[in-house]
Amino acid sequence: MSQRPFDRRTFLTTSAAAATATVGLPAWGQTANSTEFESDLSGRVQRNVSSFRTLRWQDYFPNLANGCILCDMESRAVHYWSADAQTYRLYPSSVPLTEDLTRRGRTEVIRKVEGPSWRPTPSMRERNPEWPEFVGPGPDNPLGTHALYLSWQYYRVHGTHDTRKIGRRSSNGCIGLFNEHIAELFALATVGTQVVLV
Repeated sequence: MSQRPFDRRTFLTTSAAAATATVGLPAWGQTANSTEFESDLSGRVQRNVSSFRTLRWQDYFPNLANGCILCDMESRAVHYWSADAQTYRLYPSSVPLTEDLTRRGRTEVIRKVEGPSWRPTPSMRERNPEWPEFVGPGPDNPLGTHALYLSWQYYRVHGTHDTRKIGRRSSNGCIGLFNEHIAELFALATVGTQVVLV
């Protein structure tokens, strides 16, 4: 039997077939102890990659005092501008699962916590009574490695250990970032940083 030479076309055809065959399979990173409201993260998800673009702070903030964070629900992105306008960052994010869990408007960072602990809100406990009442810092914590607490009760910009959530509607109201991104944003933001969710 002669062996067919390996070429680029064969590789691309085989790769495309393999990728198509995996659509609809369960996500491997899911854990039984996940404490986020998950719906079905294993299905096909539309990500808004085409709207992931840089924006101008002037369209959302009157000034850059204390720096600014913009959480864009439509493009599922977080933008940061420093107070001196020298630093701009753009991060992919997770956003609330449904409109009734979404809050929009102006707020600010009131507290920064590295290694946050987590307690489900009363409404989360009502929806998911099997969830633990408290989760300390660590790999099972749904707030990831860092959290920026906002002036609205229960709302945060935080990390996540479940990287499948980024780019999706998957949270209970918070904005989630990859842990390496929240660590960077945590270092840039201060108590008093302006935050707008649109």
